[in-house]
Amino acid sequence: MKIAVVGATGMVGQVMLKVLEERNFPITELIPVASEKSVGKKVSFKGKDLEIVSMQTAIDMKPKIAIFSAGGGTSLEFAPKFADVGTFVIDNSSAWRMDPTKKLVVPEINANVLQKDDKIIANPNCSTIQLVMVLHPLNQKYDVKRVVVSTYQSVTGTGKAAVDQLNSEINGDDSVAKVYPYEIFKNALPQCDVFDEGDYTKEELKLMREPKKIIGDDSFSLTATAVRVPVQGGHSESVNIEFENDFEIDDIKKILSETSGVVVMDDVANKIYPMPLYSEGKDEVFVGRIRRDPSQPKTLNLWIVADNLRKGAATNAVQIAEYLVANQLV
Repeated sequence: MKIAVVGATGMVGQVMLKVLEERNFPITELIPVASEKSVGKKVSFKGKDLEIVSMQTAIDMKPKIAIFSAGGGTSLEFAPKFADVGTFVIDNSSAWRMDPTKKLVVPEINANVLQKDDKIIANPNCSTIQLVMVLHPLNQKYDVKRVVVSTYQSVTGTGKAAVDQLNSEINGDDSVAKVYPYEIFKNALPQCDVFDEGDYTKEELKLMREPKKIIGDDSFSLTATAVRVPVQGGHSESVNIEFENDFEIDDIKKILSETSGVVVMDDVANKIYPMPLYSEGKDEVFVGRIRRDPSQPKTLNLWIVADNLRKGAATNAVQIAEYLVANQLV
């Protein structure tokens, strides 16, 4: 079982290696792949230093699975080349997500759509994953009508350079290059990614489009505002959900507490609720502040937090790979 990790030196790629190791994924040979400038450098996996190889070298080695976290342009160019030699590609970029010929997968929700001919599989946006993990079971029971989501997103979602910018600002160091158009320390930027259609950012458009494809239901509407905050450890979301059918709060909590991969943290009397500080390094999606919206009927407010580098990226990708292996698709 040869497994390639493309983008192995990046922030998500490093977490992918960690998750593969932690979950004891059945690997006979790990192939770390990165840009030409990184070829020959070493990454650590299971106590061994492995040499980074080029994209073409990895393709020639014909791995069973290649997990990509190297940007949309790289994926568009190289994912088909891996697929042509029989490799299953699990791609973490936005390149293939809304392609009608490609599956967009959160294993707990829709892994059953995968088949042997799905050689390129899209891993959803980090904010989307934690949202649908909560939205899907509630939609099954109460039929979602409309969703309004506001995000509070970690700088780790932008990458190492953004973390460096935040830390440099905290330390009063002006020598580090700026990734964001403004300071992020002591600030909140209502811009995640570039502005696009209707003055929504690409991040907001992903949140508005991807959940419908994953859940397999385009009957509900969804709008989003995505905000970058000076936080490391996870993304947070304030979510308002209007249902077609009414609900009881106790039933909502019961459904979510019984949902695989979701942890309910909702004890306001003892100030227990999800926070990035708590979610960092964990694979679960945490939900709390569960309460009825008094401004309109059949409507719910809740707060969702997850580590965007793990369940929001690396862990979800590895779970897809695990499903392929467990169901003998690979």
